[in-house]
Amino acid sequence: MLGELLARRGCHLLTGGGRGVMAAVSQAFVETPGRAGLALAVLPGDATTGEPPPGYPNPWVELAIRTHLPARGGRGADPDSRNHLNVLTADGLVALAGGSGTRSEVELALRHGRPVCVLVEDVERELPGCPPGAPRVTSLDDVGDWLEEVLGSSMRPWVERPP
Repeated sequence: MLGELLARRGCHLLTGGGRGVMAAVSQAFVETPGRAGLALAVLPGDATTGEPPPGYPNPWVELAIRTHLPARGGRGADPDSRNHLNVLTADGLVALAGGSGTRSEVELALRHGRPVCVLVEDVERELPGCPPGAPRVTSLDDVGDWLEEVLGSSMRPWVERPP
């Protein structure tokens, strides 16, 4: 799974902190023995209170970054979406099967010139409406190769944990 691959490569994991795919990747990342990186999440929040929506963060987030940015899903590219923070913070983005929020992150990555790849076997079925321009990969081995090509030696954790 992608979370384990990233953990074994010494990366940090940055997600939106929600359920579903984000939670599954975070769980695999956190449960990988010997990992050095942290499971981080930039959370959406109520514009007035900053409180995240129900279900945020998922139980595997180790460092939650709370925002006052409520837009998500179909509004994921709006100025009041935390997707901008996710895209501009990450060294590289791997988009998985998803909906409008995932599409908006791919769109933002392309707009801002950030490294992004899409890990799906059938883009029209798994990520309909995905913007063209992001490389498509179909296996974790392909993701590993892409990460090595794009990030190379910069894939190092910022903190190290004892084994």
